[in-house]
Amino acid sequence: MTIGIAASRRNVGALVLCALALASCRAEREDVNKSDARLLAAASKAEDANWLSHGRTYDETRFSPLTQIDGVNAGKLGLAWYADLDTFRGQEGTPLVVDGVMYATTAWSKVVALDAETGRQLWEFDPKVPGTTAIHACCDVVNRGAAYSDGRLFFGTVDGRLIALDANTGRQLWRVQTTDPKKPMAISGAPRVARGKVFIGFGGADQGMRGYISAYDEKTGRLAWRFYTVPGKPGEKDGAASDDALERLALPTWAGDWWKIGGGGTAWDSIVYDEKMNRLYVGVGNGGPWNRGIRSAGKGDNLFIGSILALDPDTGRYLWHYQETPGDQWDFTSTQQMTLADLTIGGRARKVILHAPKNGFFYVIDRETGKPLSADKFVPVNWADRVDLKTGRPVIDPKARYDKSGSFIATSGPWGAHNWHPMAFSPRTGLVYIPAQQIPSIYTPDGAFKYRPGLLNMGLAEPGKLPQEKAAIEAMLQSFEGRLIAWDPVARKEMWRVPYKGPWNGGVLATGGDLVFQGDAEGLFHAYDARSGEQRWQFDAQQPIMAGPLSYAVNGRQYVAVMSGKGGAYNLAMPSYAAPQQRLPGRILTFRIDGNARLPARDKAPPAPFAPSAERFAPQQVASGASLFGSTCAVCHGSEGLSSGVLPDLRRSGAIADAGVFRQVVIDGVLADQGMVSFRQYLTPTDAEAIRAYINDRASSAKAKGEP
Repeated sequence: MTIGIAASRRNVGALVLCALALASCRAEREDVNKSDARLLAAASKAEDANWLSHGRTYDETRFSPLTQIDGVNAGKLGLAWYADLDTFRGQEGTPLVVDGVMYATTAWSKVVALDAETGRQLWEFDPKVPGTTAIHACCDVVNRGAAYSDGRLFFGTVDGRLIALDANTGRQLWRVQTTDPKKPMAISGAPRVARGKVFIGFGGADQGMRGYISAYDEKTGRLAWRFYTVPGKPGEKDGAASDDALERLALPTWAGDWWKIGGGGTAWDSIVYDEKMNRLYVGVGNGGPWNRGIRSAGKGDNLFIGSILALDPDTGRYLWHYQETPGDQWDFTSTQQMTLADLTIGGRARKVILHAPKNGFFYVIDRETGKPLSADKFVPVNWADRVDLKTGRPVIDPKARYDKSGSFIATSGPWGAHNWHPMAFSPRTGLVYIPAQQIPSIYTPDGAFKYRPGLLNMGLAEPGKLPQEKAAIEAMLQSFEGRLIAWDPVARKEMWRVPYKGPWNGGVLATGGDLVFQGDAEGLFHAYDARSGEQRWQFDAQQPIMAGPLSYAVNGRQYVAVMSGKGGAYNLAMPSYAAPQQRLPGRILTFRIDGNARLPARDKAPPAPFAPSAERFAPQQVASGASLFGSTCAVCHGSEGLSSGVLPDLRRSGAIADAGVFRQVVIDGVLADQGMVSFRQYLTPTDAEAIRAYINDRASSAKAKGEP
């Protein structure tokens, strides 16, 4: 009897505990649903006026249903207001608009809140990112946006922090360091919020980092789970959600000692929540180093680089993966924007992912299984002939494996057939609008590769080497082409295109007025007819527009807004054969019908003259400096010193005429607070002097030729 009573009491206690646990789970689920309520309803009529998340809705279509601005009246668009930002670096963000307030993230990971009707600043927040962390950002100190949920704003910083702010006041609520701040791990992408969690990745594969994505509690900043995208050292587990999948699926696809130099696979941009299937899709980046011969002994698919991962958003548990570029060695990331859609394909309703990654194939992927339904080239690419839909694998040209062939010229190289610039999908036209590009590149293995922690480690010989003859330069520039492509994902073909003079073009917005908005490298902002591609309007923004536009409404009036500002990886590293223009601050440009604001006139003062030293340098010293400049300096100051003007054109710098001053900058780091850190770890004073000799040679040559 006593035993029976005790057992009964234990059963009662267990039932009480179970009931409490169920009540707690139910309360937690209701709380999560409450915080997600507006985001879940973002596609409803009630939220038409807002732009609540990075792609407007969880589906990330970048489609605004607003119809006030259309093909008939687009010609009446004018500037409603503009806001100058306090930085001259690249602007890649898409602002959010919530109930008449615009939230924009800017270069150096700053945040500003503005009245969306007038542009009046409401508050600003500066996380005070140290200038010394700029070296950790492979692709400029840019930021692509914030996430919003239940009165809170979330964003990442160049130095790897995730910060939560009160959206009304800009007051910091919490912050967490998501990376090792001593390593080259930088956040440029926008976080996403769902299920009471904030999801964020980072960049750094090119510098030898191992990728992962993290989930944090949106109220407290507590780490909920982490998923590593490539395996670490064999036999060692991370105690993370990825342990089983990495051991079971990924580890057998790697060879050599990849873990000693990271492996790559950073999730630096696209993260999408599927509300209908309660799944999180993560775009995984390239391998590091690029050269698979160095990275993985020339073997294996190297999961999960170049893949889309489907994870359980609550636990991080692996669900499925699809690898678009097995054994990637061309920097063909799968981090480009993913869009969710419901399409009828072959007479059957399918829930799909629409994806146009760097590798040049447009994929329609079944969201339930991860199997590709179609994969077609949307620009000419020669690394692979086609994708075999039975296996899902690309049929790769053996010559493209340059670690074995010796060299390979790709029709579309590491800049990608489509990079981070967001595309848009219109449910009205059924078309996807892709900011495509074609920038041929050569891949040649580096036979003397040496891993340099903190710097780019691609495993290529002479990356960025340019022709010197005028005819060859012209031929190279003619081969660069940007194009806006309207792609039918069901018919699997291009419907129309708009070619651009510049090698790239900016992010895209589609609207209910059957318009497509996009900026370009020349500094023009366009509106096109969504069905025909005919231009309906354009505006001179005075500087390049890389970011994705948005549309919103305040007091019944529709606006279209976009951020402008030159920067990013291409504008830092690629050459400019034109004289640098006046540097302009980043801006937010906002338009409406009959807007009558005006931008200030641009200063047409000539650029600073070339400033070579009168010294004579030995040819061997100049040659050594050329090699060092290409491997260490060109990624920020332009290939062969041909800066596009985002950072100083060193050929025009007074420092190159003074060995002492040049050494203070390069070796002693006197400009570290401005982002020019000391390179003492990588260069000797003799190396620095050789680089100075090379820059002087380039300046003398340009001056002698009478270049502008």
